[in-house]
Amino acid sequence: MKLIVGLGNPGKEYENTYHNIGFLALDKLAKKLGISINKSKFNSIYGQGKYNDEIVFLIKPLTYMNLSGNAVSQFARFYKVSPQDIIVFCDDIDLEKGVSRYREHGSGGTHNGLKSIVYSLSSENFKRIKIGAGNDKSIDLKDYVLSKIDENSLVLINKAIDEGIEKVLKLIGK
Repeated sequence: MKLIVGLGNPGKEYENTYHNIGFLALDKLAKKLGISINKSKFNSIYGQGKYNDEIVFLIKPLTYMNLSGNAVSQFARFYKVSPQDIIVFCDDIDLEKGVSRYREHGSGGTHNGLKSIVYSLSSENFKRIKIGAGNDKSIDLKDYVLSKIDENSLVLINKAIDEGIEKVLKLIGK
């Protein structure tokens, strides 16, 4: 069983923002796997399906980014999923747009959603796919990550998301 999490903030005002790249990635993965994300449980919306005989949960926490770990840990405890079987998609301002980076484990760094998951799971041993959001240093970081993604940037971000999805499919296809 795998829990695949997309990090973001709920609500129309946050749609298509840099901080919601994890939600965008999860939506693309759901479409590729034919899984509808339309159920509600543990402060999340989620979908369930199978890939290569592996049960897969696709989860979007609705707790806002800084409390994402609450929803993830509730799913993990209820379904008895170890941190090693959790994969998280998130934005990363330290990566250029168009770049994805896979990590087996590690600290939450400066990402509040990852820090929340580390804290709630009491573990750094979950996988993550970081998608480059870039960073416009001419504006406040909070304003940047909550700004809308322009069309040119979206092309680059979708390229990185597609690379991340291919990595996830390999991980759950074992």
